Amino acid sequence: MNPTNKEKLLQYGREVLALELYEAQKLPGRLGDDFVRACELILSTKGKVVVSGIGKSGHIGKKIAASLASTGTPSFFMHPSEALHGDLGMIEPNDIALLISYSGRAKEFNMILPTLKSMNVPVIAITGGKDSPLAEAAYSVLDINIEKEACPMGLAPTSSSTNTLLMGDALAITLMRAREFSEEDFARSHPAGSLGARLLNHVRDIMRTGDRVPYIPETATVFEAMLELSRTGLGLVAVCDSAHKIIGVFTDGDLRRLLLKNGTLQDPIKQVMTSPGYRLPADWKAAEAIKSLHDHNISAAPVVNAHGELVGALNIHDLHQAGIS
Repeated sequence: MNPTNKEKLLQYGREVLALELYEAQKLPGRLGDDFVRACELILSTKGKVVVSGIGKSGHIGKKIAASLASTGTPSFFMHPSEALHGDLGMIEPNDIALLISYSGRAKEFNMILPTLKSMNVPVIAITGGKDSPLAEAAYSVLDINIEKEACPMGLAPTSSSTNTLLMGDALAITLMRAREFSEEDFARSHPAGSLGARLLNHVRDIMRTGDRVPYIPETATVFEAMLELSRTGLGLVAVCDSAHKIIGVFTDGDLRRLLLKNGTLQDPIKQVMTSPGYRLPADWKAAEAIKSLHDHNISAAPVVNAHGELVGALNIHDLHQAGIS
């Protein structure tokens, strides 16, 4: 490709972005009483937000419904055509309809609006047609009007669809913040993601248990500690008293340092262990555990219950395998 064609491609791309940014930067100034009314209505409802739109508005509507649902506002998407063939039965009197149409004149909505009115279901409109039938029927109108589409023919929704997406994000995130929706709340909606793994899992859910936990009695020798280190491969061994409470830890590094100082494998472990040694509480969240291991510059630790008794062991690799980083 010759340089002239490359320059044209870059020019076209930059023109699209510039036009969409130009239209988008007008949106913050348009937020006013209607936006507040929409938020207050949704926050006060006991039902769901039913999002609907057709064409590009429908594609973006699906994203808005998903964003609302994952940030604390129960919501689902309903296709207008399907609504006219039975799916209107999914709407209940306590619900709110969020209808998206740039022109505000989608014929499907003209047929849906009377039913919503008869059910006393309030309508929030995301539209650029402030004088349209949709806007006139709406309790609140969120204005996404543009001067110009980024499409040079003015046909493909570009600037208008970007404004729709941004207005949906503004609504969803404003509601999330108003509800004081937390990371833990978000994680419950995303249990399979890395955030869910970090915030929903506790140390007790991930730790090694049973024979996989390296420990020796306080009467043991360095030789017995070395055998336990080799058996489990965790890099440390917990030293426990007769009540199974940890009194110290001994690591691979401790063993190397002992032998370099001419220590012997017959030395009592109590004389060379690190006391009291670091340990992780079983009821900590996984996110707390990995941060603490990093902060202490260690890769593994024994796990204790509320009474200080050894109940498990955990290392960085276990956390990474659980999707926590």
